[in-house]
Amino acid sequence: MKTLKFTENLVPLVLSGKKYTTWRLFDDKNLQEGDEIDFVNASTAEKFAHAYITKVIEKPMSDVKDEDFEGHEKYDSNEQMYKTYSDYYHQPVGPDTVVKIIWFELIDHAK
Repeated sequence: MKTLKFTENLVPLVLSGKKYTTWRLFDDKNLQEGDEIDFVNASTAEKFAHAYITKVIEKPMSDVKDEDFEGHEKYDSNEQMYKTYSDYYHQPVGPDTVVKIIWFELIDHAK
């Protein structure tokens, strides 16, 4: 089963349905539409949900539009966005970095 980690502050947003997209860089899992995946709290390593990928698109970060932020957290600037993802992935991220935007629906969540 493929898994995706979420920082602890994002877990409640996913569970409430406010967050229904996730952005991933350097995808080593080959995430695709139709995949079922487990969501894991990055801080505790506990599974908190099971989901179904409904749509996937890839584009350079410089091509991200306002509609791509629907169901996703927003950033004050592109520089803040690049820094956030550089911190997540421990490598440089910039306008040419390809982002995989993944839409999902929760199937169930841990009690």
